[in-house]
Amino acid sequence: MVDTTAAGGETLLFLTDEQLRKGIEAMFFAYRGFTADPDRILEKHGYGRAHHRAIHFINRQPGLTVTTLLDVLGVTKQSLNRVLRTLIEDGLVESRIGQKDKRERRLHLTEVGATLERELSEAQRGRMRAAYRAAGPQAVAGFRQVLEAMMDREQLRLYQNMKDGA
Repeated sequence: MVDTTAAGGETLLFLTDEQLRKGIEAMFFAYRGFTADPDRILEKHGYGRAHHRAIHFINRQPGLTVTTLLDVLGVTKQSLNRVLRTLIEDGLVESRIGQKDKRERRLHLTEVGATLERELSEAQRGRMRAAYRAAGPQAVAGFRQVLEAMMDREQLRLYQNMKDGA
């Protein structure tokens, strides 16, 4: 049972370690479900989750710089370069020289990359849509609040920039 009221009338939330453990386990299993369909699609193409994340964020912000993508993904330059090299060689991503700063590499999905991104995101949107409908609008808002509260300050800033289209 969760106690949500305090003596002064303010709303508090006290969770037992067991309730928190169940929440952690639910996140693990939900993540497995959320990534299962895209994993099957990616496997057919010889790609993994790192490729999916790169494709997702390049699609969200066409012209994204490699530096910004490094920040968003939180991976090493070496790791990202391996992923990008594959996506570029396979014709899914184009790397264009920046117009203002010639040292910048700006990333764009090709039509082939955009097609794969749509297939991947449709699978995840379908699962997310069904879960949101089943849970209802208050749960959707609460879920988003919980996820945002778990982000550290830098992750939250990057997330808000993506959300706002910056």
